[in-house]
Amino acid sequence: MVKATKFATKTVALVSILALLVAGCSGNSGDNGKNGTNGGSDTAGGFNKEGLPIVNEPVTLDVLTVRWGNMGDSFTKNAWLQELEKNSNVKINWQVMSSNDWGEQKSVMLASGELPDVIFGNLAFGDSDIINNLNYFRPLDEYIDQYMPNLKAAMEETPEMRKISTFPDGKIYSLPARLPSRPVSANQPVINKAWLDKLGLKAPETVDELYQVFKAFKEQDPNGNGKKDEIPFSNSGDIEMQLLTSFGITNLRGNNMMIKDGKPEYFPISEEYKEGLKWVHQLYAEGLIDPETFTQDNTMLSAKRQNPDAPLIGFSYQWTPDAVFGQWSGQYETIAPIAGPDGKRYQEGDPNGLSFRRNEVLITSFNEHPEVTARWIDQFYTGEASIQNFWGAIGTAIEKGDDGTYSLMAPPDGISADAWYWDNSLRDFGPKYASPAFEKNIKLDTSTGDGLKMELDKLGKEHVTEPFPEVMFTAEEYQELPTLTTDINSYILSTRAQWVTQGGIDENWDAYVKQLNDMGLQKLLKIYEDAYNRYMKAE
Repeated sequence: MVKATKFATKTVALVSILALLVAGCSGNSGDNGKNGTNGGSDTAGGFNKEGLPIVNEPVTLDVLTVRWGNMGDSFTKNAWLQELEKNSNVKINWQVMSSNDWGEQKSVMLASGELPDVIFGNLAFGDSDIINNLNYFRPLDEYIDQYMPNLKAAMEETPEMRKISTFPDGKIYSLPARLPSRPVSANQPVINKAWLDKLGLKAPETVDELYQVFKAFKEQDPNGNGKKDEIPFSNSGDIEMQLLTSFGITNLRGNNMMIKDGKPEYFPISEEYKEGLKWVHQLYAEGLIDPETFTQDNTMLSAKRQNPDAPLIGFSYQWTPDAVFGQWSGQYETIAPIAGPDGKRYQEGDPNGLSFRRNEVLITSFNEHPEVTARWIDQFYTGEASIQNFWGAIGTAIEKGDDGTYSLMAPPDGISADAWYWDNSLRDFGPKYASPAFEKNIKLDTSTGDGLKMELDKLGKEHVTEPFPEVMFTAEEYQELPTLTTDINSYILSTRAQWVTQGGIDENWDAYVKQLNDMGLQKLLKIYEDAYNRYMKAE
């Protein structure tokens, strides 16, 4: 079995890769689960189909997971994980990778043709990685049916769990998660309340009112330092897209698709997109949007947000208002979505909740104990297991009340709640299922962290637009998508930047749409529509 040190190899000679590929193809089970639940050797080693321990004699599994940056492996000390290891007799050799260099490591691993027993978390392998390497991963339908009663019940109670996990061939290769206590709204509008109060203004409710507030922020010195250094609006990412939310345009999946009136719509060629960009250009032309919008990096933006002498930014879109502004965080508050020209409010998010994940667990075809592994994974799909792998163990990060409720404990001094949860748990990654009924027993502090976000969600949840669903593409579609999207998306971004900074959208609109069609837009839309139709037909 390949170990962590081997996975971390930075350079591999081509001859070594080829040798490993041959060895991997001939020296492992390699049947991609074609033999069903008879593909492993579990029944010969004291395997128990029910109850604990899962096996009478210890079995060790190599489990790889990818974490953000330099988060490390502190989560492995989670008391629930350690208790499961003791009670199940399944020992885990955790192989923790950093997202910083995972792309290179992943390529080497896939080229070598040899993988660990289990992959945890959707940072490791995406849809295309799986679909293009199906022989590396076991189909899991039979394992779910025979060895995973918790997940099976979750899929019956919440059909979306099965729907998002079903691949175009009708099989399930990776397992999903439903995270606990997740909001419906994504990033929400955040404004400097201290500036509003000083200028005698109320929080804006429409795009016209927002324009007037931006003008006041720019011209009336709300930070009180005697300088005209206020920036009415600045943020990271495609901030022009954030402003287009008021025009009913959201892009939760990052693919320029959304659902409008029950049908898929490609919004970069919509009238709302066109009219919205005219408004954004007006803001830019009058100096109401950060002039460094298209050139600044996160370091520059962070310096503005946390300027030591005075707050500089009046408005942005954030997960919570205390997320990024440092010492000035107390001046900011989240407000309701800004109504557009049609009088309606729109909020980016998902009416079904931002709780569903797929590709959270894969059992590889190199795994010699698939039944044991399936039963081990199934232990994660209970309410108590899920919250302990999202926030931390009961007694460490969670307090269980005599009335059956669960409350989050305060983090140690000097540590943010979010950082503490990541240290104590798998957090966003790995298998989980917190049912709607179980969530009612979770008590969150509404002044901070996840509890604060759930409270702020009340401002936006009724206005959330319907995003394009988390569809899957076929191997053939994945071959075409990069060619189409690379050129098309680049052209859309460049024209959008030009129209925001220089204007001219009316004069150039027809030529823009024609150019997109010449670049293969209709073929791209056909791929999206086919994937959408498959998704909607899935059970």
